[in-house]
Amino acid sequence: MIRKSVLLFGMMLSISIASMAQKFALIDMEYILKNIPAYEMTNEQLSQMSKKWQGEVEALQQEAQNMYKSYQSELVFLSAEMKTKREEDIVKKEQEAQELKRQYFGPEGELYQKRSSLMKPIQDEIYEATKEIAEEKGYQAIVDRASAVSIIFASPRIDISNEVLTKLGYSK
Repeated sequence: MIRKSVLLFGMMLSISIASMAQKFALIDMEYILKNIPAYEMTNEQLSQMSKKWQGEVEALQQEAQNMYKSYQSELVFLSAEMKTKREEDIVKKEQEAQELKRQYFGPEGELYQKRSSLMKPIQDEIYEATKEIAEEKGYQAIVDRASAVSIIFASPRIDISNEVLTKLGYSK
């Protein structure tokens, strides 16, 4: 029993000593990105594209709604064959709108691809600057405060966001 306690105490002591030897730092990716003008310009460009594409999708949806309203008002005058044809046209237009929406805004859509192509160089630059600082200062891990939900408190002394900005050429 005592032997197990001593062994357990020894293991806990060695783990705590090992963890003390490691150096950690934090960055706030949102803060860094807000201070990079290229990021703001990219966001604006993506916003304009998104608005334009949303307008195209909404125009198709409006067209489908207008076709449906017209169909409803003329319903009593249409033959069974004409009703079927008009219903098919309406469904086709609605599907067209959904397909366009998926093409622009879907998981592999044009907006996603454009965002990736425009943001990747910025993110790569931040990664490289962070990596260089980690290597220079001997950090074993650098955590992004903006995405690490489980961080309850972190000392501002270990936040190296401004160092990353300086390394990128944006002094704060």
